[in-house]
Amino acid sequence: MEQSNVESLFEHIDNLTETVQQYMNETYLDSLTIALETVFYGNPPEEMGDFEQNLPSIPDLSAYDIVDIRKAVQLAILKGMKGATQQQHLMTPETVALFVGYLASKVTSDQENIRVFDPASGTGNLLTVVTEQLDKLGDVVAGEVDPTLIKLAVLNANLQQKEIEFFHQDSLRPFLLDPVDLVVSDLPVGYYPDDIRANDYELRAEEGHSYAHHLFIEQSMNYTKPGGYLILVIPEFLFDSDQSDKLHAYLQEQAHIIGVLQLPESAFKADKNRKSILMLQKKGPDTTGLKQPLLVQVPSFKNTDAMNDILAQMNAWFSDTMKQ
Repeated sequence: MEQSNVESLFEHIDNLTETVQQYMNETYLDSLTIALETVFYGNPPEEMGDFEQNLPSIPDLSAYDIVDIRKAVQLAILKGMKGATQQQHLMTPETVALFVGYLASKVTSDQENIRVFDPASGTGNLLTVVTEQLDKLGDVVAGEVDPTLIKLAVLNANLQQKEIEFFHQDSLRPFLLDPVDLVVSDLPVGYYPDDIRANDYELRAEEGHSYAHHLFIEQSMNYTKPGGYLILVIPEFLFDSDQSDKLHAYLQEQAHIIGVLQLPESAFKADKNRKSILMLQKKGPDTTGLKQPLLVQVPSFKNTDAMNDILAQMNAWFSDTMKQ
């Protein structure tokens, strides 16, 4: 069988990464950052020294389109993340990212120069997939605390020729950033260890550590313009947890709920990783709540007929409800 462009480029990147891994004795993900840098610049970084002659051939990126490059890099990152125990080292599945992009294009369809922010960008996969689907794009900004993930995100964006400004910082600290039109994020789930920083947030826990996913919702709201939108990939248990009353009250005060979409079980490896998508609009002087938010049980992404049916219903809902 003939190899696809994605498979061919992935093979090149994978061979490079494994060779770097043998030489540098680093993890696959850290070696991947060096391999991607080598692909981007066309030659290996100085730290490779004399080992350069042992490297496999470096692929010519001009032979591949942007989507092929994104998917090949994604496969390499997924390989590096196999068996990763840290929840934040799990990549947003491609199908989920495409769905977030579809929703983003719907809520911003009448806007120009859309400024987008992802406060927890990981390897940048969600952000690059979403921005691919937005026509009238302005500034794109991302925050990420993990040094390996942000290196991968920067290289990922460079290889796809996307202009994204990255902040390497704890994303629950203040950003030097004006509020944006759209926030998209796959929220980190778990406890936030910095209780002093958490005290700055309304959604902090009364005692013990606060939930990072709650604080990220508040931080996302802080950097959204009045009338702007937030499309957040949330843990399915978000509204059932012990601190959810506070979250409900906060959202009622600050935002209009546009929709909740329950993602299919088949999109996630384990039940505990199951996610939904929460769509919010930050309240502003010209905004009003919806009588009927969009509530959807998304079918399996592999069930084409059911997906086409649900997309037709959603398109009709956006036409009828969001344009009133």
